[in-house]
Parts: sequence; C-alpha cells; structure tokens
Amino acid sequence: LFSLSGLTHESHKKDVEQVYLRCSEGSIEWMYPTGALIVNLRPNTSPASYKHLTVCIKPFKDSAGANIYLEKTGELKLLVRDGDRSPSKVYCFGYDQGGLFIEATPQQDISRKITGFQYELMNKGIAADLHTVSAPCRPCSDTEVLLAVCTSDFVIRGSIQDVTNKAEEQESIIHVGVNKLYRQKSKVFQLTGESGNWRGQIKTLLECGVKPGDGDFLFTGRMHFGEARLGCAPRFKDFQRMYKEAKDKGLNPCEIGPD
Repeated sequence: LFSLSGLTHESHKKDVEQVYLRCSEGSIEWMYPTGALIVNLRPNTSPASYKHLTVCIKPFKDSAGANIYLEKTGELKLLVRDGDRSPSKVYCFGYDQGGLFIEATPQQDISRKITGFQYELMNKGIAADLHTVSAPCRPCSDTEVLLAVCTSDFVIRGSIQDVTNKAEEQESIIHVGVNKLYRQKSKVFQLTGESGNWRGQIKTLLECGVKPGDGDFLFTGRMHFGEARLGCAPRFKDFQRMYKEAKDKGLNPCEIGPD
C-alpha cells in the first residue's frame, strides 16, 4: 500500500506530485486529496516488454475526492469520475496508452475524502482472458481446457455447494467444496475448521447463470485483485476423457499428476 496525504501541501492546492511504483500490483491511498497526482508505474521488467502489459485499476468502495484520468502527452481521458459508485468495477488499459493522472475535485471539507484504488499489471493475454466481452460464458474447447490446466493460477477438482448471486455487481459467487487441490497461487481455498474439508469461493459473471448441481468439475482460473475468477470449468469426467486422449497422443501440454 502506497499512502500519501494532501495535507502536506494544503497551502499549494495546485501542486502536482509525482509518484513512482515498481511493484506489479498494489494499492494507492491518497488522503485529503488536493492538487493532482501523477502515478508512474515502472515495473522491474525490460522496457521492451511494456507494450505487452495491461494496467487494471479497481477503485476502493468509498473512494472519493478526485477524478482519475488516463494521460498521454498532455491529453486527458476520464477513467473514473469522482463519486462514481460502480461496485467492483475494474478499469483496464494498455500500458502504452498512457499513465494515471489523479486530480482532486474542489471540496468544502477535504478531511472527509480519501481517494484510493488497487492496481495490477499483467500480460495482455491474461487480461483479455479476464475481461473478455465476446461470449464470456461459452464452454472451453478441449485445447483451451488442457492449456488452462497448465497456466491457471488455481486448478482444483470440486463440487458446487452453493451459488450466491449479486445483482448489483452483476456477479455470482460459487461456493466450492474441494476434493483435490492441484494448484493455487494464493490461499483462496482453505481447510475449514468445523468440517475438516477444503473450501473456497470463485467469482464469475451473473449472466453465465451458474447453479448448484451434482457431480465434480475441474475448476481453473485466475487471481484478480485478490479474488479467484473462473476460467474453464468442465465436468471432471469430461476432463479425464480429454486429458487421456491428449496423453495417449503425446499432445498434453503438461502433466497434472494422478487423479
């Protein structure tokens, strides 16, 4: 978390302050915003790879006091308007499209305002997977499933215990009971004390219409702002079939281990 306060230059309300961040993910908190803030993301990668990066920001739920712009060569494009209350909305843009320019809006009482957001830098291909607008709920092909097993942040065999629909956020939360944990990047799936079983939550789009049901699935997906987002999720028996067929032909892109 990078935190700064506008009170340090309250007497110079037109000040423009620059910050440089080298982490690929994190959050910024600007308390009592006055003037403007330029956020320079400088990841510890080769500048040649910058064109392959996507930046995503997710404003804090109560973020207020400033407009957030995309700035390139002096031109500003509004990303997030002060007071915009779009729960869980994520704004993404190519790294080469510009940087972030955050400008405080005039306030009678700045002490009540805090502007803040989380940010992530990721490969454009991963970002496209997370924010695809074309047929986001379509089933994955055999090839896509096998590749997802190799590249996803989490891969588990499990069942759908329950589904909570969040109409305001246009999302569904899938409550998953885990039968086998193959991989997880973050500890989203954990051993629960009362039952001794592994459980976790995966988010997906409300429009996909996920419902509780019988049988096991192979759940794959990405971590995004600390949350598990659903990728390919075939029924486990279907995954077993496609995995065996690919393995028999020597075409499986990676080994997943025993069932």
